[in-house]
Amino acid sequence: MTTETLTIDNNTFSSIASSKQEPAWLSQLRAEALALASTLELPKLEKTRIDRWELGGFGAYRAAKTVENAAELPGDLATLIGENPSPNLLVQHDSSVVYVRISPELESQGVILKSLEQAAADHPELVQQYFMQAVKKDENRLTALHAALWNGGLFLYVPKNVEVKDPIQAIFYSESPEATFAPHVLIVADTHSSVTYVDNYLSAASGTPLMHNGVLEVFAKPGSRVRVATVHDLGEHVTDLNYRRAIIDNDARVEWIVGELSHGNGAAETYSILKGNGSTSDMKVISVGINQQKLNYTTRAVHFGKSSASDMITRAVMRDEATAIINGITKIEHGATKADGQQTERVLMLSPKARGDANPILLIDEDDVTAGHAASVGQVNPEQVYYLMSRGISKTEAERLIIYGFLYPVIEEIPLESLREQLSALVERKLGR
Repeated sequence: MTTETLTIDNNTFSSIASSKQEPAWLSQLRAEALALASTLELPKLEKTRIDRWELGGFGAYRAAKTVENAAELPGDLATLIGENPSPNLLVQHDSSVVYVRISPELESQGVILKSLEQAAADHPELVQQYFMQAVKKDENRLTALHAALWNGGLFLYVPKNVEVKDPIQAIFYSESPEATFAPHVLIVADTHSSVTYVDNYLSAASGTPLMHNGVLEVFAKPGSRVRVATVHDLGEHVTDLNYRRAIIDNDARVEWIVGELSHGNGAAETYSILKGNGSTSDMKVISVGINQQKLNYTTRAVHFGKSSASDMITRAVMRDEATAIINGITKIEHGATKADGQQTERVLMLSPKARGDANPILLIDEDDVTAGHAASVGQVNPEQVYYLMSRGISKTEAERLIIYGFLYPVIEEIPLESLREQLSALVERKLGR
C-alpha cells in the first residue's frame, strides 16, 4: 500500500463525527487533522517500509452497547475480566467505551476515570489543556489520522497529593474488523500524586485487515509518580501502530512496562521527555516476533532537565522469518548537566531466517553528563543447549530455558506480580513452548 492511498474517505470521517456530541473545539481539531492527513508523509522508520503494510483498515464508527455490570459484557470480555473485576476498570469494545467503574474512595478524592469522550464533555478545560499536546497532530500522517479518527479511549486524572494504591485497569477489545479501533489514552498526574495504570489490547480472530493507530499521553507534574504497563496481544489481521509519550516535570518519575506481543506487523515509539530537573524515566520493553512479522520498536529519552536520569531496556525474541528493528535513542540537550542516560537492546534469533537489528544511539550536547549503551544480536548458543541436554533435559526444554533466561532480567524487574505472570504466559503461548 502506498502513502497516496492512505487517506480517510468522508463517509468514514462523517460516521465518527456525527455519532458524537463533542465540544466545538474537539470537532474542529478532528476536521483540521483530517485536512492535514492528506498533506503529511508517513513516518520514515529505520529499515522499515510501512508504506508496504496494510494500512487501509479504518472501518466505520460502531458503538457497542454500554453495560452497568461487568458480568453483562460479551462472553470473551467477561471471561477475560473474571469473576472479581478490578474496582477501577474501563472497558472499550470496538469503537466505544462500554463499561467504567471507579471506587467511591477514589471518586471522593477527585480522581477522574472516564472515557475520553465523556471527559471532554464533562471537563473540557482540563482535557483541552492536554489532549494531543505530547503527541502533535501535525507530526506525520499517522498522528493526523489518529487525531481525526480516535474513538473511545480513556482520561485519567489524579489530583495533587493523591496516592492511588490499586492499579487503574483498562481493556481495549476489537471484535469487528469493520469497526474503527483507535483509542486515545490521556493520563494526567498532578503534583506529588502517584498512580499505576495497566491496560491490555486484544482482538477477536478475523481475516479482514484492521489498523490500530493508538496514542498514549502522560503528563507527570512535579514530584509525581506514574507507572504505565501496556500489553498488546492483537491478532495477525491487525497492523499495530502506537505512539506513547510522557512529559516529565521536576522530580517526577515515569515507568514504562511494555509487552509487544501482537501477531501482525507493528511499529511503536515509547518516548520520555525529561523536561524537569531531577526527572526520571525507566523503560522496560519485551517483544516476540513469529512467522513473517515485521516489527519496528523505538525507545527514546530526551533530557532537558538537570540531574535527570533515564534507563531503557529492550529484549526481543525472533522466530521463523520474523524481522525486528530495535532502536534506542538517548538525547541529552545542552544545559542538562549531571544527566544520566543508559540503554540496552538485545535481540535473540531462534531460526536461520529470523532477523534482528539493535541500534543504540547517543546524542550528547552537554559535557557534564553520564551516558552509556549496550547492544547485541545473536542466536541460541548451541553449547548452552548441549550442556543442558547433557544433564538430561530435552532439546525443546533446553531452548525454552535459554529463552526465558534471556527475557528474565526484564520480567523480574516488573513490580506487578499479575503482570509478570501475564507476560510470561503470553510469551510462552506465542512461542509455542
